[in-house]
Amino acid sequence: MKALLCEAHGPAETLVVRDLPQPKPGPGEIAIKVTAAALNFFDTLVIQGRYQVKPALPFSPSAECAGIVSALGEGVTGWRVGERVAAWLGHGAAREIVVVPSEAAIRIPDRLSDQQAAGLFVTYGTAMHGLIQRGELKADETLAVLGAAGGAGLAAVEIGALLGARVIACASSPEKLALAREHGAQEGLDYAADDLRLGLRRLAPDGLAVLYDTVGGDLAEPALRSMGWGGRYLVVGFAGGAIPRPPLNLLLLKGCDLRGVFWGDFVRREPQAHRSNMERLLGWAAEGRIRAHVHAAFPLERAAEAFALIAERKAQGKIVLTP
Repeated sequence: MKALLCEAHGPAETLVVRDLPQPKPGPGEIAIKVTAAALNFFDTLVIQGRYQVKPALPFSPSAECAGIVSALGEGVTGWRVGERVAAWLGHGAAREIVVVPSEAAIRIPDRLSDQQAAGLFVTYGTAMHGLIQRGELKADETLAVLGAAGGAGLAAVEIGALLGARVIACASSPEKLALAREHGAQEGLDYAADDLRLGLRRLAPDGLAVLYDTVGGDLAEPALRSMGWGGRYLVVGFAGGAIPRPPLNLLLLKGCDLRGVFWGDFVRREPQAHRSNMERLLGWAAEGRIRAHVHAAFPLERAAEAFALIAERKAQGKIVLTP
């Protein structure tokens, strides 16, 4: 089988496609023939050895995938060969066949494509955990999303709107804001053309209840200055590159919180809460209330192009690989 491999930490151009022996599922496992493997911003860091999780070399990138059950391990019940499934692996999905514990897979609703389903776990799972468990977002509260047109940001826009919040999308172009509006944002702020602090003050004069930050960098401090009393600033990622060091006196003056959102560890530490989130999410997906937008799909051999779209923040939605 073909697999995209990171054999030494470095840029995406150093990734290689190799032929590997086809894996077989062990007890309690299923094999999935991968039709789509989704990429996330942290994949650009993992292959460079700059992420908090460092898989042993060599490894395949991509934390989530969709495909067809191709084999069942001993003792597996409730699944059959040929079913369409999606799964979260943590890493290793960018290959033709993956093996996962049977409980890690979910059935794909009929109205979702494999490419859409492949991107549900990390971005939507993070948005669910971030906005529900960490952000405690309530209906009619004001939520701002930084990086609102990327995969993580669009998911937060959609989930926030479904939870009944007033959503302000913050992105770097009118085209990206238009995409966020299509996904449920009521307001838009172009921080490439407008001052973020002044724009948020105009759109939310009483301050923000929740801010979902996938960007970090230079946007963090003006965003923090835009928080309302008792607000919750959610630290999700650092697509802007630099890890910010905000002045902590702002937390005191505003009575607001900085809260980390680490979905991968949440899944491990709180599996029942994670399952509840995913069941709710799948219900929305089955009803067609979630639009898992796919920006582009690439074969494994063109992985460098796929990574470049994410690293250069040109992706409007999910980027997937198609083994």
